[in-house]
Amino acid sequence: MSIDDVVINHPTEIKQRKVAGVRFIKIGKLYHFDLSEYPHLQAGDYVIVETARGRNMGQIISFTEVDETTDVRPILRPATPRDLVLKQQWEAQQDEALQIFIEKAQKIGMYHDVKFIAALYNYDGSLLTILITAEDRVNTAPLINETKRLFSAQIDIRQIGPRDVAKILGGFGACGELRCCSTFLTDFSPISIKMAKAQGISLNPSEITGMCGRLRCCLVYEYEQYVAARKTLPKRNKRVGTPEGAGRVVEVYPLTDSVLVQLETEGRKMYKREDIIPIDELEALQKKAKEPCSKHGDEPCDCGKPVGERNQDKIGASAELSAPAPTSPKSDEVLSSTSPKKKKRPNNRQAKFKRGKGKKDKGKAE
Repeated sequence: MSIDDVVINHPTEIKQRKVAGVRFIKIGKLYHFDLSEYPHLQAGDYVIVETARGRNMGQIISFTEVDETTDVRPILRPATPRDLVLKQQWEAQQDEALQIFIEKAQKIGMYHDVKFIAALYNYDGSLLTILITAEDRVNTAPLINETKRLFSAQIDIRQIGPRDVAKILGGFGACGELRCCSTFLTDFSPISIKMAKAQGISLNPSEITGMCGRLRCCLVYEYEQYVAARKTLPKRNKRVGTPEGAGRVVEVYPLTDSVLVQLETEGRKMYKREDIIPIDELEALQKKAKEPCSKHGDEPCDCGKPVGERNQDKIGASAELSAPAPTSPKSDEVLSSTSPKKKKRPNNRQAKFKRGKGKKDKGKAE
């Protein structure tokens, strides 16, 4: 086979295409749409796109590139000045629509535990979305049937969680600043009580919960830094060595890379990580170094002892001493040649046979 017959498969480069990140609410997720038909669009322009909830108007925030194989919906068209005016007109009627739904819910009488948050029209008024919140699942069919005759738009009632409610309502957080969810958070990260424990925060509900009643979003901001810093510091109640003597760790401060140590005579003092020595770990290493190596064979020794002092070397040496010395075949031949050969003694039957045979031969001769 010649080299010309060999087919070399080179990896094909996946082509990229430019897409636009579109946002539909002020602080919301970015959804990507193909803008190959309108390459002149810029960040800040408004466009009309097709979404899972129908046609809607969004604003281009950024651009990025994706693989050509990625399924991305196209931008239908840029928004016109008429579209922008219609959007403003329908947004002005949202508060009135929300009040109508509240009155109808009170009339029906089965929505006492439901809070009506907001009413949202799309840009052309063809879809009206009502946002509500409640602890349990809500049956919205009676309310839709009661109000669909009052609105020409399609009605969609969505039940949202407490974090989304706080994001829409806005306001100030416990720190005195505007809420993170209503200023820059576009998505909610999973938060657990473990994050508060790792940062040494009191588990008092008033200190770890936000205005929404859930764990504060800011607990996740410095969690990774605390975890990385704690790996290099001793834990509480660990014995450590300091320039003033041995002591026990009382408190750990990861961000300052220091610990508070209770000394035996000097009381409590603060020390940096480079000024302390973990006594428990040091004693464990010293104890392990004194023990013989537990490995066998030619593998590297854990305790660092040279060859000849390891445990497997001592076992091998004792085995050699207890084993019998082997003998060579030449030495066996020499011993056999120098030692005199012993005569083979016949057994009784052979001796009797010889004696009887001799008597018979003597009688014949006579």
